[in-house]
Amino acid sequence: MGDDRAERLERLEEEVDELLRRVARLEAASPSPGAGRTQTVGAPLRPAAEATPADFQTADRPLERGRSQLDLEDLLGGRVLGWVGGSAIVLGAVFFLVMAVGRGWIDEPTRVVLAFLGSTLLFGAGLYLYERKGQTQAALAAVASAIAALYASVTAATQLYDLIAPALGLAVAVVIGAAATAIAVRWNSRVVAGVGIVGALLAPVLVDAGTSTVALAFMAIALCSSVGVLLGRRWDWLAGAAFIASVPQLVYWIAETYEDGLGQVLVVLTLFWLLYVVAAIGYELRVPVRTLRASSAALLLANAVLISAAGYVVLHERHHADAATAWVITLALVHVALGVFGFRGRMSNEIGSLLAAVGIGLSAIGLALALSGPALVVGWSVEAVVLAWVARRTDERRAVAGAALFLVLAVAHVLVVEAPPEALLVGVDSLPQALVGIAVVALAALGISVLLPPAGSAWARPLLQGLVAVALVYLPSVAIVDAWTTGDASDPGQTPQLLLSALWGVIGFCALVGGLVRDERRLRLGGLILLAIAVAKVFLFDLTTLESIYRVLSFIALGMLLLSAAFAYQRLRRTVE
Repeated sequence: MGDDRAERLERLEEEVDELLRRVARLEAASPSPGAGRTQTVGAPLRPAAEATPADFQTADRPLERGRSQLDLEDLLGGRVLGWVGGSAIVLGAVFFLVMAVGRGWIDEPTRVVLAFLGSTLLFGAGLYLYERKGQTQAALAAVASAIAALYASVTAATQLYDLIAPALGLAVAVVIGAAATAIAVRWNSRVVAGVGIVGALLAPVLVDAGTSTVALAFMAIALCSSVGVLLGRRWDWLAGAAFIASVPQLVYWIAETYEDGLGQVLVVLTLFWLLYVVAAIGYELRVPVRTLRASSAALLLANAVLISAAGYVVLHERHHADAATAWVITLALVHVALGVFGFRGRMSNEIGSLLAAVGIGLSAIGLALALSGPALVVGWSVEAVVLAWVARRTDERRAVAGAALFLVLAVAHVLVVEAPPEALLVGVDSLPQALVGIAVVALAALGISVLLPPAGSAWARPLLQGLVAVALVYLPSVAIVDAWTTGDASDPGQTPQLLLSALWGVIGFCALVGGLVRDERRLRLGGLILLAIAVAKVFLFDLTTLESIYRVLSFIALGMLLLSAAFAYQRLRRTVE
């Protein structure tokens, strides 16, 4: 409810500002003495108090016809010109600052002083025009361009020309950033935020300040200013623009610095991670919301990927592989902890769920980096079961999606590493690892099917039970082939395939009979499907690859099983009916 009230209040403020601008235009039109009267076409003048609704309708029609034209004119004449003009001033100030000394017009200190003076005068003029001469877009553009020019000037004076000490330059930048934040929030001005703050974020690049730590600090101050505005206003575009403008500078600084100061790089990454988190959900933390913006979710995810990847690459390049993995896992745990804390505090469930989801996603990557083989399958399977338990306790469907994702990862790892499909032909590299991986996946699928919340699991539970059944068939199949194979990939032997066909036929027959006895349709269907697979294997594979004696045995055994299955189906099915 708080978020709805804040949004309605913001829209009301914008509508009031628009009404004030229209009233100012009407007052400036110098109405004639007869303006207080309403006249219809072909009718005598009457006082406004005596006018009929038809008079007002007739008088309003020309305004309605010209409304779209007036709005377009207002957009082009007021806002677009203001934005373009402000941007042109910012670029002009930057070009002035980086002008080559070789031209000999004025020296570097004089250029910087003139830039400061010009920007300050423009700032004061914009403030005066906005407060005393009407809240126009031109005044907003003047203030915004002056803020960006002041920031570029102090960055150039500190980094480009070394005219003032870095401490003094950063102090001035803090003052400029605070002023930009206060003005953008107080005036509710997107122009000040767009031209002023985003221009300040780009100032170190525009004046070619280099990759020093001080230049990064200037950009960080401008980023803090944008975060301050985002705490007061729910402007998606500003969060995205700040992220896009600052990330390349951060990455470039890391690439130039990590070899000399690893600890400093990690501290900077942590601080920027915190700034981006506040930029993404700061407004929602201040004004609790029921739904989360897609831009907040995207920014949180991009932030997690950026910081975890940057930290991992830096640590790995410095030959700290274990520390690199620990960095990713730590970020995952921090996100999960913030999400869990959010469920108990002011934070909405949407934000808590998103933070937890980001942390769980990072944990999957961290486990993949830290573990291998069956241990990784166990880790992913445990996370899947835990998420299924969370879904049952909270009735959160997104937790079900997370459980499914981790289970899919575990199954994919088993089918790619521990027991790939070709294991049914030549066996596996390590039978214990293969058996552990398949058994863990089966147990995880069984646990998830039990823990799933009743609502929305009508289709998921049978699918999971089917996965358990497949794993229980796949496990002895791999074991038989690996135990009886010759070890030669080119000639694995005839016996494993004969035993495999017999195994599938026997299991299918038993499942069919069990389904008939218990009157369980899914069990009967599973038995029939497995028998069909055994028939297909015998006719398509065994017939072409097995030698004569093995081929004969395979067909005879399969035929007897199929006859027995048909007899059992007819007798038991009739008895059940």
